[in-house]
Amino acid sequence: MLLRLAERVGYVERSTRNYFNMNALITWLDDRTGLKKLMHEALYENIPGGSRWRYVWGSTLIFTFSVQMITGVFLAMAYAPSTTTAWESVYHIQHHMQFGWLVRGLHHFSAQAMTVLLALHLMQVIIDGAYRAPREVNFWLGLILMQIVLGLGLTGYLLPWDQKGFYATQVSTEIMGAAPVIGPQSQIVAQGGPQYGHHTLTRFFTMHVMVLPALMIAFLVLHIAVFRRHGITVPDPDRAPNATFWPDQVLKDAVACLAILSTVLALTIWKGAELSAPADPSEPFSAARPEWYFLFLFQFLRFEWVEHVTKGPAFGAIYAPGALMALVVAMPIIGRWRAGHVFNVCAIFALMLGIAGLTGLALYNDSRDPDFLASVNEAHRDGERIRELAERPAGIPIEGAISLMRSDPKTQGPRIFARNCAPCHRFDGHDGTGREIVKIVKKGDGTEERIVEKPTATDLGNFGSPEWIKAIITDFKGTFAALENVKDKDNPNAVAESSKHFLEGEMASWSTSHAQRWRVKENEPALSDLVAFLYSQGQRPGAAGMPDEASKRGRQIFETGKLPVGDFESNCLDCHSLQPIGEDKLLGEVGAGPSLTNYAGDRWLREFLQNPGHEKFYGSSNAMPAFGERLTEKELDLLVRWMVGNND
Repeated sequence: MLLRLAERVGYVERSTRNYFNMNALITWLDDRTGLKKLMHEALYENIPGGSRWRYVWGSTLIFTFSVQMITGVFLAMAYAPSTTTAWESVYHIQHHMQFGWLVRGLHHFSAQAMTVLLALHLMQVIIDGAYRAPREVNFWLGLILMQIVLGLGLTGYLLPWDQKGFYATQVSTEIMGAAPVIGPQSQIVAQGGPQYGHHTLTRFFTMHVMVLPALMIAFLVLHIAVFRRHGITVPDPDRAPNATFWPDQVLKDAVACLAILSTVLALTIWKGAELSAPADPSEPFSAARPEWYFLFLFQFLRFEWVEHVTKGPAFGAIYAPGALMALVVAMPIIGRWRAGHVFNVCAIFALMLGIAGLTGLALYNDSRDPDFLASVNEAHRDGERIRELAERPAGIPIEGAISLMRSDPKTQGPRIFARNCAPCHRFDGHDGTGREIVKIVKKGDGTEERIVEKPTATDLGNFGSPEWIKAIITDFKGTFAALENVKDKDNPNAVAESSKHFLEGEMASWSTSHAQRWRVKENEPALSDLVAFLYSQGQRPGAAGMPDEASKRGRQIFETGKLPVGDFESNCLDCHSLQPIGEDKLLGEVGAGPSLTNYAGDRWLREFLQNPGHEKFYGSSNAMPAFGERLTEKELDLLVRWMVGNND
């Protein structure tokens, strides 16, 4: 018992000593800095009518800016601002730096949250009349802070130097360039030249991490100082007894900040900050859009009447937004009278509803735009693909990640196909990149109609696969039915002679005459064996293999034309030649029909595309253009590798 009492006495003595030591430290700091007075002024500000939830918006804005400052410091430690290192450093942050994805996500989504909070804070200030005398200057300081926040969002969106950010920022700076007199010069200064490049990135980086944050802090200090001078504007001070900022309002502010942080954290974990493929100015990007908080302006500029009436983008990009901003700036003057205050409240509600409506309309229109959706899907595919390429043992070369994309058949093959092959062919019904081939037709009433163009050559989506080979053998005319869309120049209602020659040629007749044989149940395995043999000759990488025994049986059928029930009327070697893999012997003779050596494989397709009119292909009956001179060696290689499935 005595021992416990002694321990208690000792504990009290230690606690007392610690208390006095801490108190002495605080007294020393207060003597040198005036800390107690500063804390008292900060925490014990009078709030007429007591604490309220509607007062939390200013604190949440400071909180989100603080989150961005803290996370921004960590991001800047790993970021390298140049066109060959910006994307690569962000990729490292996102996928390799410990908790880098979390830091970047918090930074990204807190910036989005800050824009929403700004709108709510502006509405609360106007509804409560906190913009009226003597608080006009503080209101104008708040508007300057709003412009700085939007500038931070604009400059930050470019820094990853990915395809989406690159083109979205380009749209925004083009809006800047629409300003009269100084617009083009302002755009050149912002871009660091007439075009986007290294200087654009470094200027945006400097603005984002140095100039704008410094201005933000300076104006924020002014804003808070002027706010403390005049105090909180309370519309109904008699609603409750007066209170101080601490503890009730601090608690409400803390809860609101925690809710914002929870939302931002949830978005970071659930969605994450996107990083699309590296920016490539040589590749068009039809999904270019500004960030969502500028979408209302983008949608306004898309209205045909705006451009038709104003003969240019200046009205929609500069004059109309400038007039609205001037109205908001003038609200403290308008609001001197009760009717003016009512007008201001109605105006801010109308403005916010208009912005929300235009933003929603922009999102709705984009959701119904096939080209936009195809571009977004392509951007997602490219983003996933570049990560696969970057994760390979070789990593990212010194030339930057863009060199990986430009040398990747899986990325470039579809684009080369779209530019060169899609005017005639399709790839699973589209142009290779996911877009339909359409033409816009003007109707009599002035509206436009999208008409999907018909292909004039066969769909190559499953080219070289067992299904492709089987379809050619069993339904040649149906496989190439798209050739019927090629019309005679002199008679648009008649099929062109070149198409007739192909659709009514020997192979089409052979396929039609032998169709009945393949329907015999006993011949079904023979058809599979023949397909297996021809498919094996292509040696397509990554393709599913065929049993060797099936290929051997298929070769016998190919050479002899013998089936379990019935035989070929004419053997394959009567028209085609083929040099089997690993053999020097050539089966058949060159010239009667297309060579089947390495059919649909890398070598066959490369030679065919270079010169389909060669005697070992279609000869004088060829109607397909030769791409040997249209494509560079690199383009031809990427296209062929993609079509045969060699994407490594």
